[in-house]
Amino acid sequence: MTSIMTNNAAIAALDTLRSINKGLNETQNRISSGYRVESASDNAAYWSIATTMRSDNKALSAVSDALGLGAAKTDTAYTGMEAAIEVVTEIKAKLVAAREPGVDKDKINKELTELKSQLSSISESASFSGENWLYNESTTAVGTKEMVGSFVRGADGSVSLQTLSFNAADSVLIDTNTATRGLLTKDYSVAVDDGTASGTTLTYFLVDAGGTGTSGSVVELSSATTDDQIEGMISAVDAMLSDMTDVAATLGATNSRLEMQDEFVADLMDVIDTGVGRLVDADMNEESTRLKALQTQQQLGIQALSIANSNSENILSLFR
Repeated sequence: MTSIMTNNAAIAALDTLRSINKGLNETQNRISSGYRVESASDNAAYWSIATTMRSDNKALSAVSDALGLGAAKTDTAYTGMEAAIEVVTEIKAKLVAAREPGVDKDKINKELTELKSQLSSISESASFSGENWLYNESTTAVGTKEMVGSFVRGADGSVSLQTLSFNAADSVLIDTNTATRGLLTKDYSVAVDDGTASGTTLTYFLVDAGGTGTSGSVVELSSATTDDQIEGMISAVDAMLSDMTDVAATLGATNSRLEMQDEFVADLMDVIDTGVGRLVDADMNEESTRLKALQTQQQLGIQALSIANSNSENILSLFR
């Protein structure tokens, strides 16, 4: 039946053209945005996963910044400790030289005074972001320092932060309030062979920072200093060096762990970006092919609609 009221061919052509235009708009949006899933309406499941993982990636970025800050602090403390070890090693060498007969001990003591001043300068300068793990002038101990190490999302969706810790109380070289809390200000008791069966015990500390709690003598030389006292000083300084070396090793290990964790977090962020991209990014090769096909279909749809609309005009020839 031919009707001028209902053009079935035009309706069918128009419906097809609408479908083509809808697909064309979707493809153009994907090409312009670069996303196959840009909003929840595109794919709710993928959009939800991508949004959560992007949020986690921002948290990991903050973790990376925190790791960098922690590494800077430990590296600063390690650098100061390493410099202090070199100075204390030099002090030990000066004391050994003072043991030689006929040496001017007063002159060597002047060198020791300058070296101890250098130790104070190193300790006070080893500060980063307002924190100093080598020098303490507070009435309270330095305590354990925690550094953010990772951001963890559990299988149940819960999130938590894991931290790395370092007991900075072990690395304090100089404590101006309580001398017993500083490696250079606390007492070291050493046994000295004075020729007797039991020997004798001498107690020394290296730097006098004005703190309380020490009962020994400061390491210093004078013309009246005996050989036994010098040997006691050497033993005490050697014990300090041993403790400082242990702390430097711990600082180095902590710093190495922070660097490895930072590298892992950076790799993890890259993997998450890649995973999210696989879910929501548009394949430009595929989209360009689809765009060309839809443009061709659009042109054919317009042509088909034009032909369907012209059918009504043909009816006029029946009434001539």
